[in-house]
Amino acid sequence: MNLPNKITLSRIFLIPIFIVLMSVPFQWGNLQIGHAVLPVSHLAGALLFIIASTTDWIDGYIARKHNLVTNLGKFLDPLADKLLVSAALILLVQIGLAPAWIVIVIISREFAVTGLRLVAAGEGSVLAASQMGKLKTWIQIVSISLLLLHNWPFAYIGFPMGIIALYAALIITVISGYDYFVKNWHVMRDSK
Repeated sequence: MNLPNKITLSRIFLIPIFIVLMSVPFQWGNLQIGHAVLPVSHLAGALLFIIASTTDWIDGYIARKHNLVTNLGKFLDPLADKLLVSAALILLVQIGLAPAWIVIVIISREFAVTGLRLVAAGEGSVLAASQMGKLKTWIQIVSISLLLLHNWPFAYIGFPMGIIALYAALIITVISGYDYFVKNWHVMRDSK
């Protein structure tokens, strides 16, 4: 249990706090941003989501710089990303800021890749995240952050950047999922 793995676990432990901030109707007031209204509790939740997402870069940087990459980290890091992103996407549907069908496609891809990883783990190997998978994660984080912030700062000019970014995340999520399965199909083919 090295420092990068502890940072990854902290990301997982922040998820319930994030869920509470986004789903409990705290009466902390609202901020007017352009044509949108941003509840202060959603601002707090968005900031916590951004902080938790940033730990993904921090733990990876420390692990690579100090040669602390472990199989546990290769397993926990993408799991933490999937849990955080899935929770955020489901909450965005709940508060009416994301279409449910997009969230279903994105989360389905995450389950499929996790299933492939579990098959690989059963065969004694760990499948690390690909570069395309990492790009997918960061596009998802950007789109989710914009939506959690009710499209700030783009709400001032009425430009729907948050939803455009979510569609971009959908496209790269599907492409990266396909790429992941193509590159690792041998795991399914050779499993016992």
